[in-house]
Amino acid sequence: MNTAQQQKFQSLYRKHVSALRRQGKAERTIDSYARAVRRVAQFWDTCPDTLSQEQLEAYFSSLVETHSWSTVKVDRNGLQFFYQHVLKKDWVWVDIVKPPRKKSLPDILTLKEIERLINGTRELRYQTFILVAFSMGLRLGEALNLRVGDIDGDRMKVHVRQGKGRKDRFVTLPGVSLQALRRYWVSHRNPSLIFPRGRSPQERVEAAEPMDRGGLQKSFKAILRDCGIHKAVTIHTLRHCYGAHLVEAGVNLRAIQHEMGHECPKTTALYTQLTEVTQTDTDKRINRLVAKMRIRWGC
Repeated sequence: MNTAQQQKFQSLYRKHVSALRRQGKAERTIDSYARAVRRVAQFWDTCPDTLSQEQLEAYFSSLVETHSWSTVKVDRNGLQFFYQHVLKKDWVWVDIVKPPRKKSLPDILTLKEIERLINGTRELRYQTFILVAFSMGLRLGEALNLRVGDIDGDRMKVHVRQGKGRKDRFVTLPGVSLQALRRYWVSHRNPSLIFPRGRSPQERVEAAEPMDRGGLQKSFKAILRDCGIHKAVTIHTLRHCYGAHLVEAGVNLRAIQHEMGHECPKTTALYTQLTEVTQTDTDKRINRLVAKMRIRWGC
């Protein structure tokens, strides 16, 4: 881009981000939709306000070859927003063909392997995080953003705020997990956050932000390696493990769907077939499941 095009692009880009914020989009959506505009501008080395239908189709044909299907869909949605809300132009729908989906199931860790993960590090924050993420089936962001006020030790529930789709839900809090949360919180005593950022207790007690995602994921990979676990797993895999082990524990589809915050029962069907279990039974089964692990807590 020449200087004039760069200036025009920067102006339109700022309007794009501003429009996303005005509409109350989630931060991750803002990042993704903003990246979509940057990516197409870089691809054609021009401000995207003048792209033809043929150029857009060529861009997405290339994107399908180099990026995941989810990225392709997000980029199309991001550019559609840019055209409609920033350029005030009609969006001519770009047809893209979804490649054949590889039917594969995620690797599942056994309870013994999850024990090895928790016991494989002596850092209390990582031990606690792994247990909490698994024992409540939380997504990475949901666990990181837990706050002190979200933990209800009387009702044995945790208030998960602004999960996927910006929806709240309550999940069962196993007794083992409550004890772990209390043990870890005493080590930093941050007034708001369960998993505050920082290395020293002083940094953590004053932190206003949770632990860094990237650093946590990197540490998780290192723990996997140290434990000799070679399955293709990530922190999100702990959530899949939770669903799979609840099936083995006899918890029914509807209860698992509620605990995991699934919008569609088909998503939960990855783990289970429908059975009849009461909510009381669900709570007891979750507690029995997590209580089976024997954890050697660090300092």
